Amino acid sequence: MSKTILVVDDTASLRRMVQSYLTQEGFRVLTAADGREALLLARQERPDLIILDLMMPQMNGYDFMRAYSKEGSAPIIVLTAKVDESDKVLGLELGADDYVTKPFSPRELAARVRAVLRRVSAAATPPDLLRALDITLDRSTRMVTVGERRVDLTPSEFDLLATLMAAPGRVFSRLELLERLQGTAYEGYERTIDVHIRNLRSKIEPDPRHPRYIETVFGVGYRFTPVTSG
Repeated sequence: MSKTILVVDDTASLRRMVQSYLTQEGFRVLTAADGREALLLARQERPDLIILDLMMPQMNGYDFMRAYSKEGSAPIIVLTAKVDESDKVLGLELGADDYVTKPFSPRELAARVRAVLRRVSAAATPPDLLRALDITLDRSTRMVTVGERRVDLTPSEFDLLATLMAAPGRVFSRLELLERLQGTAYEGYERTIDVHIRNLRSKIEPDPRHPRYIETVFGVGYRFTPVTSG
């Protein structure tokens, strides 16, 4: 599936040029003329990467990054004519992953896009083997063992456990967990997660009524116990 790139710049000719080149390079490209329009598109389309101008009307690039950081995590390549070091530092502090100064070549920008996407993909790729307490989960074989006992899980149960074990101590909302199950059979209803968790606990917990591994965070969601084996 093609990666989606959101290009945000108030210069129409630049947007068209970048869109044309990146489309030829195999990307799906969306464009916005200012930060406000970009925020709406980012919420709707969830781009894989954002190319962002700093000096724009309505909402500039700095304000966009401040707002976007509260709700999105796509990497950002800042695109600007400003070359002052303090501007670059502020952009990086606000969440920019790379900085390209105008004028630039489309080929250079495409190379930067690929480099950032590779870096993000490598960082986001979880290990195949997860171990916590006495549970071992192998993504490559989709096998789970508790102690010496192999546990058979449904695809949804396996994906839920893998998500929780990959970030012990982190609290996931039901909606977050539901989104992680996209691609498996699910009903699209947040309370479905409660059913999957209950079934999962019945298979891995010594006492499902007093869970040791998967904790309920009331009013929020679930987390895997932060205490892991050394």
